[in-house]
Amino acid sequence: MRLRTPLALLGAALLVLVGPPLLTTGSGADTGTQIPGLRFMVPNTPGGGYDITARTVAKNAEDAGLGSGIEVFNLPGAGGTVGLTRLVGERGNGRLAMSMGLGVVGAVHTNRAPKTLADTTPIARLTLEQDIVVVGRNSPYRTIHELLAAWKKDPGKLPVGGGSSPGGPDHLAPMLMAQAAGIAPRSVNYIPFDGGGELLASILGDKVAFGVSGVGEYLDQIKAGELRLLAVTGPERVPGLDAPTLREAGLDTEFVNWRGIVAPPGLSDAERDKLVGLVTALHDSPQWRESLRTHGWNDAFLPGDEFGAFLTEQDRRVGSVLKELGL
Repeated sequence: MRLRTPLALLGAALLVLVGPPLLTTGSGADTGTQIPGLRFMVPNTPGGGYDITARTVAKNAEDAGLGSGIEVFNLPGAGGTVGLTRLVGERGNGRLAMSMGLGVVGAVHTNRAPKTLADTTPIARLTLEQDIVVVGRNSPYRTIHELLAAWKKDPGKLPVGGGSSPGGPDHLAPMLMAQAAGIAPRSVNYIPFDGGGELLASILGDKVAFGVSGVGEYLDQIKAGELRLLAVTGPERVPGLDAPTLREAGLDTEFVNWRGIVAPPGLSDAERDKLVGLVTALHDSPQWRESLRTHGWNDAFLPGDEFGAFLTEQDRRVGSVLKELGL
């Protein structure tokens, strides 16, 4: 695999899987995972990847006996940075956590957010997920080759929608595609939406020529025939889905997204350890393993300080990519 540009290096970096650490077992009472009043913030609209992840975590934790009464709420805005600012403002609150991912890293840069992920307490990276290239069922493009041919002719006339701000995964994936196809990334007409839920309506309504999103977000619509899946962006085909990889389509590139959980700053060691312990125990549960399979997510567990180091590196790489794109 020969990926030479900062964009490609970012995509390659996101493909590194980290083996699971030592895990705890047993009920919530046994492991001390019960956190009364725990709330998960979703920094974008319902139906997107952060929303699905947070609600899956909450349900799986309760089903596994690791917690109870876990609340999930949405606070969308500015690519996730509205939620991030709220989270940082809850300093010392050990009963609040936020679902997030690469999209928030990019939004911090492009929105020049006053707070960054360096201001948070890293809890864990959870998953890696391929992006998908989809069109509405009435689209004239039936294959990725037909779409690429039209895109190359006039990139500006084919708007591409994504559920993240510039610098996020749904933006970086089509930029990698464009670069590999010989299209100047700056000529791409990218339209950002605040999460996969908003993006879906625009794809179905033919407001964009094609959309890029996480595979787990649109499985139901693909299976129902509402969306036509043209390609997946990762290194391998997704089991159960009839779509080629970008490399199979002749594009020398690949890309995957990641998602994780952060908490407010200023937590005591005990509060931080309890949150990390809850997510670690969740990771070992059969409920979570089944959810990984159902949503097409890859296990990429990385707890605590290791996740913090990963966030620092991702911030550096995204900054380099956005500078190259003039954003």
